[in-house]
Amino acid sequence: MEKISAVIEARMTSTRLPGKHMMLAKGKPMIGYLINRLKEVPSLDNIVMATTINSTDEALVQLSKNMGISYFRGSENNVMSRVIGSAESVFTDIIVSITGDCPLIDPVIIEQAIQTYRHNDCDYVNNAFIPGYPGGMNVQVYSLESLKKSSQMTSDRLDLEHVTSHILRNPSIFKHIYMVAPSDLTYPDLSLELDEKSDYEIIKKIIEHFDSNELFSCKEIIDLLTQYPEWIAMNHHVIRKGFE
Repeated sequence: MEKISAVIEARMTSTRLPGKHMMLAKGKPMIGYLINRLKEVPSLDNIVMATTINSTDEALVQLSKNMGISYFRGSENNVMSRVIGSAESVFTDIIVSITGDCPLIDPVIIEQAIQTYRHNDCDYVNNAFIPGYPGGMNVQVYSLESLKKSSQMTSDRLDLEHVTSHILRNPSIFKHIYMVAPSDLTYPDLSLELDEKSDYEIIKKIIEHFDSNELFSCKEIIDLLTQYPEWIAMNHHVIRKGFE
């Protein structure tokens, strides 16, 4: 059986919201909620924090140790090499790529992406290429072999920063599958990524609303926010960064 690992791309020196991963909701850091959700994904063999060699990221290393997951420290700017190193460090075959900006990602959606990859002839699965799922439910699945092949074909700075941009641009080389959100989870204008202070405020409110239930689903979030449109408006102005 091929080994499957989630690789979390995270660093503390975000330009828009420094230290965001350790910002608290109910006394717990944001990225801790993401880790707990990844622990609920049945097909994952490992979770790896892919952070940098910067001293500022020691907090992420210590959190990884405390929560019983692996970690790897690599280049801040060459994120592709950092992800490759993270996968190699736990001898994984399949990478489930998650950014640290997705503390509310639904474990069920991640498992569906993994099964889509495993049961189809493809090199790459993406659930965000076709707009549908709320932002913050983003997952990509691909093999370490494919990522290494991609790294040998490009030295473009943006490809090194945006790990799968070269794979995305070359569907003739890498076979793609794009997941489409079911109708009850189709809410592409809803943003649950942690990029700016207003994102933190809405995510914190959602976590506090569900109280002791920390594994609430994407559907439960959508149902909640449709009752509170003023919450949705809190971060509606935020411009999300895509591939440049």
